[in-house]
Amino acid sequence: MVARVVEVEPFDIIVFGATGDLARRKLLPALFERDLAGQMPDEARIIGVSRRPMARAAFQDFAREAVETSDGIEEARPARLSRFLARLDYVAVDAQSDAGWADLARLLEKGRDRVRVLYLAVGPDLFDPICARIGSHGLVTDLTRVVVEKPVGKDLASALTVNAAVGKVFREEAVFRIDHYLGKETVQNLMALRFANALFEPVWNNAHIDHVQITVAESIGTAGRAGYYDTAGALRDMVQNHILQLLCLVAMEPPVSLDADAVRDEKLKVLKALEPITEANAGQLTVRGQYRAGASAGGAVPGYLEELGSGASDTETFVALKAQIGNWRWSGVPFYLRTGKRLASRVSEIVVAFRPIPHSVFDGQAGPIMPNRLVMRLQPDEGVKLWLMIKDPGPGGMRLQHVPLDMSFASVFGVRNPDAYERLIMDVVRGNQTLFMRRDEVEAAWRWIDPILDAWRTSREAPRPYTAGTWGPAAAIALIERDGRTWTDDA
Repeated sequence: MVARVVEVEPFDIIVFGATGDLARRKLLPALFERDLAGQMPDEARIIGVSRRPMARAAFQDFAREAVETSDGIEEARPARLSRFLARLDYVAVDAQSDAGWADLARLLEKGRDRVRVLYLAVGPDLFDPICARIGSHGLVTDLTRVVVEKPVGKDLASALTVNAAVGKVFREEAVFRIDHYLGKETVQNLMALRFANALFEPVWNNAHIDHVQITVAESIGTAGRAGYYDTAGALRDMVQNHILQLLCLVAMEPPVSLDADAVRDEKLKVLKALEPITEANAGQLTVRGQYRAGASAGGAVPGYLEELGSGASDTETFVALKAQIGNWRWSGVPFYLRTGKRLASRVSEIVVAFRPIPHSVFDGQAGPIMPNRLVMRLQPDEGVKLWLMIKDPGPGGMRLQHVPLDMSFASVFGVRNPDAYERLIMDVVRGNQTLFMRRDEVEAAWRWIDPILDAWRTSREAPRPYTAGTWGPAAAIALIERDGRTWTDDA
């Protein structure tokens, strides 16, 4: 099967923070892949912007190395790589002053009639000064779009500040708040499974679903980001954006269409229906942990405090939550959420666990009857499994087995699975906001998260220690098992 590639309109993409880690690891390789696939028109330009003085040739060398060392690129064909590098230009600009902005404006002048994407691959403290100077130097056209990377604030108050700063210069329709999890193939297939099949939607409710689990587990530690991570923690870094967005897609009502605002209206309703977790119930509904030295990938690894270079920190590297949605569809159905670093394996998945059958017609020799469950794997191998009970082949009576109908995207479709950033960047060029967060979504998510942070601060209880290479603190197991359920591992 050949993936269908549709060329987009001519565009300029201006990457602020072009010499940073995100540009090197994700953005430049993603743009190269889209060029390699034939999706970028000849006129498309990629302009790197950073404070560091750098010649155009030096930036092209930086991009070449980024592409050639990217894990996701099998082969950087010399001719196509040269074509890609020829698109690149570079301007040194100071976000905190007017230095370099006139040079950037001159470079962009000849592209005023094309789509212009301003990608802010910088820290949130630079959003305000960069947006202000984008506006004052006349860089906003009718076809200009701005991409805002997470985190959008560290709490509701700072998120309001960030959104206000961006909103002074850009219309909401031109703001693309990116969450790369929403660009994953499995996440979009969740909508296809629900709304393109008569099989699931009639049973997608509390009459048939027992509970939902969402796990985003990483086997690595802070990977050189300990300084940043200590100001964020797992709740801010993963739950407020990635995991809550996945929860919304599982729980939302069918939208009237796949129009961006129709989808985001339904996600917003879910966020507003989340039952509060406050100081009164946080002890029963939340667990936070911090990893200690242990073993991972066959070798010894240090604990979080050793990576941080500090003797003490209350920052959580693991969090588990029991969330409930107060509406008719989901009343009584718990959503168990967990995420953490230095866990037993790298896996991101959504498990929809259906209720047991009401009555068994089989005798004891058939074996136990396990409830059906639908498992959507986001990483490392994207795919979908539907676990069913079937008869064990052969004579000798009725013996039942619990087996999956297993669809791996890579094996079924036989095509390369594009990285999430590839899809999302092209969606920005097209002006499609369906997979991007709206301002009120971000703020509603913080309104639910802030009371949890406040409860943790008030309790002054330290994060529970867990050994690197395990599945987190024992309290996270107790969180789900006291309800008579258990965490699912479909690896």
